Amino acid sequence: MKDLWVSWDEYHRLIETLTMQVYESGYKFDCLLCLARGGLRVGDVISRVYDMPLAILAASSYREAAGTQQGELDIAQFITKTGGEMRGRLLLVDDLVDSGATLHKVIDRLRSRYPGITEVRTAVLWWKAVSKFKPDFFVQYLETSPWIHQPFEEYDTLRPNQLAPRLRSKVG
Repeated sequence: MKDLWVSWDEYHRLIETLTMQVYESGYKFDCLLCLARGGLRVGDVISRVYDMPLAILAASSYREAAGTQQGELDIAQFITKTGGEMRGRLLLVDDLVDSGATLHKVIDRLRSRYPGITEVRTAVLWWKAVSKFKPDFFVQYLETSPWIHQPFEEYDTLRPNQLAPRLRSKVG
């Protein structure tokens, strides 16, 4: 499979399935951290279902060629969070694990900068077989390495000057 196309309905079902996996596992986490941008929507839903603050850490390696080519990993210096320090059991969420480099490096950074974190478990929607990192929770295991077309990617190439005509065409 070269490409995997995901609709909004499927995307939401995957997030809800992941949320249930974490719940049914019995894992009790003290902090919830998502990797922005891909993990934002995933983390937002889990945060709302668990009624828990969401911490956000920006990390990006797919900036080249309209987000389709992996480059050097860039991890933000700081985590945005309310509700105190990062400590205890942490659930780290993202949309997918591709090579595994991002999750490895983020976990290494968390362990070195936040000694109060006692455990880190990871949750993603898609786990690709090419990854050198196995997430603790995942919804779909992909034996091939398809490019995943997520429903929000239409905004990657949409610019503000294109919104007015787009909105007019949807009203009429």
